[in-house]
Amino acid sequence: MAFQFTEENLKRIEKARQKYPTSLAAVMDACYIGQEQNGFISDEVVEEIARVLEIPKTDVLGVVTFYTMFHTKKMGKYHIQVCTNVSCMLRGGYEIFDAVKEKLKIDNMEVTSDGKFSLEEVECMGACGGAPMIAVNSDYYENMTKEKVLEILDSLQ
Repeated sequence: MAFQFTEENLKRIEKARQKYPTSLAAVMDACYIGQEQNGFISDEVVEEIARVLEIPKTDVLGVVTFYTMFHTKKMGKYHIQVCTNVSCMLRGGYEIFDAVKEKLKIDNMEVTSDGKFSLEEVECMGACGGAPMIAVNSDYYENMTKEKVLEILDSLQ
């Protein structure tokens, strides 16, 4: 069955659309809403966003594939993002990423067999002054250490 937005989410998209001079400008809002409703942005979600906003599918796909907060496959209940860009790398980002990989026994863009956790290495989370950092879903943690990350993971078990 094809993806369709709920009536409530169609109203949310229309409200977002009214904030901008063009429908294209509302694509990020629609992507957030589509991902929230479906769990990830499938091809069907891309098609529905394009249809609702009356824009080309390529414009939607360009946004979805550019930004790391949008997922084109189902992620875990707890999606762990570890920054390994320059500031984070210099302060232990790769060691943190490796500790998460080892603890969860998954690699980049994989999901644990129980669907509870997924892991993603990201380039920059915009908090260089608080490096290294991670995100768990939409919660951000700065000045991380391997020990702090493992404590966070244990608290989610």
